[in-house]
Amino acid sequence: MATAIAKKIRQMAASRREGYTLPGVFYGDQTIYGEEIDVIWQRQWIFAGHDCQIKRPGDYFLLEIGKESIMVIRGDDGRVRAMINVCRHRGTLICTEPSGSLKRLICPYHQWIYHTDGTLQSCQGMQENLDKSELGLKQVAVRSVEGMIYVCLDEHPPDFEPAHETMSTLAQPQGMRRAKVAKIVDYEVKANWKVVWENNRECYHCNQNHPQYILANYDHFNADDLTPALSDKISAAVESSVQAWQDQGLAVTHKTSGMASFPDPDRGLWYAANRTVLSEGYVSETMDGRQKAPLMGDYQSAHVGTLRIRTMPNMWLHASCDHVCSTRLLPRGIDRTQVRVTWLVHEDAVEGADYQLDDIMPFWQLTSEQDWELCERVQRGVTSRNYIPGPFSTYKEYNVDAFVRWYLMEIQSSLSPE
Repeated sequence: MATAIAKKIRQMAASRREGYTLPGVFYGDQTIYGEEIDVIWQRQWIFAGHDCQIKRPGDYFLLEIGKESIMVIRGDDGRVRAMINVCRHRGTLICTEPSGSLKRLICPYHQWIYHTDGTLQSCQGMQENLDKSELGLKQVAVRSVEGMIYVCLDEHPPDFEPAHETMSTLAQPQGMRRAKVAKIVDYEVKANWKVVWENNRECYHCNQNHPQYILANYDHFNADDLTPALSDKISAAVESSVQAWQDQGLAVTHKTSGMASFPDPDRGLWYAANRTVLSEGYVSETMDGRQKAPLMGDYQSAHVGTLRIRTMPNMWLHASCDHVCSTRLLPRGIDRTQVRVTWLVHEDAVEGADYQLDDIMPFWQLTSEQDWELCERVQRGVTSRNYIPGPFSTYKEYNVDAFVRWYLMEIQSSLSPE
C-alpha cells in the first residue's frame, strides 16, 4: 500500500471515537474503497451462492468482486470449481451472461476452447509446440459447506475449517444440499456496503420500520425494554423448544432476547451460526407465521425455530422449517452495493402445488426493501460535509460497534510500516 494511503487510513481510524460511528470519509473516499477491495474482498472467503444453483454439469454463474469476474461452475466430473473468467490468450471475458449452462467454455474472440474444469482443449491457429497444459483458466479457491459456496481470490486463503465445522453442524438438518432455488431477486442499493452491514447488525430500527419482523422474533427486545413478563415468555419458549427439539437432534443456541453477538473481532471470527426460537404462534418467517412449503432437510416437525448464519464480509441467512432466505452483498462502488436475495425450498417442492411464492417471499422481501431505503438515506447523510459521528446504543447497537472494530482491524492489517 502506498505510504500516503496508509497514513490517511491510520489518521482517519485514529480519529474515530470509541463507541461511535465511523468518520464519514470511510463511506465516501475512493482510495479507502480501493483498499477495501484489495484487503478485504480479495483476501477473505466470499459467499458466492448456493450449490443448488448449479446442479448439472456445465451449469455456472458469474460473481464480480472489484474488477475480477469469477465463474463458479460444476464440472463434468460433478465438482464445483471457481475460475477467473478471462481467456489465457488475450484476456477476453469468456462468459458475459450472469448464469447458464455450457458444454464447453469458448472464448468469443479467437475461439479458444476450455473444458468445464478450465483446462485448455483447443487453440486452433496457434503454433504446434504450444504447451496447452500451462494455459488453463486460472483457478480460484472454492469451498462448499452444506450447500453454501465460498470463494477466495487470495493465493493463500485463510483456513476455512473452523468456519466449516461451525456452519455444517447447525446447517446440516436444514438440507440445503437437497434444495432448489424458488426465486432470486437482485437489487442495486445506493449505499456503501458497510452501511448495509451496519443496518443488518442492529434492530434498534425494527420497531418503527419492520412491522412484520417484530411479530415473528424476540431479538428486537433488549435490556432497556425487556419487561419481566416478556422475559418469562421468552424463557418459557426456549424451555419448551429445548424439549421439543431434542428428538430431532436440534438445540437452542441463542436463548436470550437481543441479537446474537457477531462479529467477534477480538477472536478473529468472521462466521457465526445459531438456532433460536420464533415468537409464540410462529413456525416460519412468513407473514402469518405458518408453514407454507414442505419441510426441508431432516426436519420432522415445523417447530424448529430459525437457523441464522452470518459470514463477513457479505452474507446473512435466515432459514425456517420450510424455506431458506439468504442475502449476498457485493460492492459495486463507493456508494453502490449489489444485493442478491435468494429463496430456497425442498428440491421436490412444486411451485403452485406445494408452495406459492406469494406465501414464502413477502416476509423477507418487505424487510429487505425497507432496509434498502433506510441505507440509501444513511449514505446520503454520512457523506455530508456536516456529518458528525454519533454514539452507539450500548443496549441495541453492540453488534454495529463490533462490526466497526472488525472492519478497522481488517483494513489496517496490511498497512505498511510508518
